[in-house]
Amino acid sequence: FYISGMPFEGAAAVGGTLAAVYWLCMLIGRASSSALSGKISTKVQMATVSGVAIIFLLIAIFMPESIAVEISGNPIPIKCVFIFLCGLCTSIMWGGIFNLATEGLGKYTAKASGLFMMMVVGGGIMPLIQHQIALKVDSMTSYWLVIAMLAYILYFSLIGCKNVNKNIPV
Repeated sequence: FYISGMPFEGAAAVGGTLAAVYWLCMLIGRASSSALSGKISTKVQMATVSGVAIIFLLIAIFMPESIAVEISGNPIPIKCVFIFLCGLCTSIMWGGIFNLATEGLGKYTAKASGLFMMMVVGGGIMPLIQHQIALKVDSMTSYWLVIAMLAYILYFSLIGCKNVNKNIPV
């Protein structure tokens, strides 16, 4: 069994390394988010990282596969680096989404908080949809779904999070 000309064992090793690097980027992003939270407003932080994540994915989508680096003797497309950096951006968003969504809810904050925590499970649906797109079209095209989700987060952080009901008792 070969993947892109590599024996399965080599592809599995490279895949494992790439997954580890991705999760390391996620960890770095989450830690940096905690460090930045008190210094930069949530709206600015969310708008910046969602915009940058969109740029990283656009670069990854349009970059030719032929541009690669060698890891353990196996060519790895540079576009993977931009997907990792997108993961870094999305991990920074985690706390910010929750803060913007619950801001100004007054006495409903506790109930909304519980609802938002249950909605995290819904995030497991998007990878399934992305996988189906990748199977039907190709893997890089499936990242347009991620760009659409990031565009919504950008909208939410700039416009959609405004508290329109100022009369909620605390």
